Amino acid sequence: MTEHRTPVDLWFDPVCPWAWMTSRWLLEVEKVRPVQTRWHVMSLSVLNEDKDVPEEYRRLLADAWAPVRVCAAAEQRHGSEVLGPLYTALGTRFHNRKEPRGTDTIAAALADAGLPAELIEAAGSTDYDEAVRASHADGIDRVGQEVGTPVISVEGVSFFGPVVSPAPKGEAAGRLWDGVLLVAGTDGFFELKRSRTRDPIFE
Repeated sequence: MTEHRTPVDLWFDPVCPWAWMTSRWLLEVEKVRPVQTRWHVMSLSVLNEDKDVPEEYRRLLADAWAPVRVCAAAEQRHGSEVLGPLYTALGTRFHNRKEPRGTDTIAAALADAGLPAELIEAAGSTDYDEAVRASHADGIDRVGQEVGTPVISVEGVSFFGPVVSPAPKGEAAGRLWDGVLLVAGTDGFFELKRSRTRDPIFE
């Protein structure tokens, strides 16, 4: 008999290192809890397009359109199940390997994920921007405009984060999942936060 696995929806922007950390944690959770991740794009560029942000961050946002457009194109043409492998390929190159966030790296990630090379054409096209904005709105509307990526939604409970470094593994990942669900599912609970004392630790 096949074990029932609860769907967990995660919205990510491929260029966000903190979303990458959360996504790797969630894959660890899948090993120790009966959950299954469903992947969705959101966009830091969309989130911040009307905001006054530092110049360094604005340069990051300028690089952020191409990968989400390619992800949206891949999803439309080949189904949502390709997003997980494509995100893993992009994130490994962007974050673990520190490769440039340009079209050469995105093209290599498409090859890593076994997807057609012509999808890179979406990187510089606005054809998929409406799909990116719709997916972004679906995620951000669940948690409000004051947060960013990642957003997680499970069984009617939605939240930003968790922001964690390094990503817990094994049963430690499961315990964090249990705790996050407990606090996020408490009626009237809104926020826990403390200052970050370390950068993302990629493994």
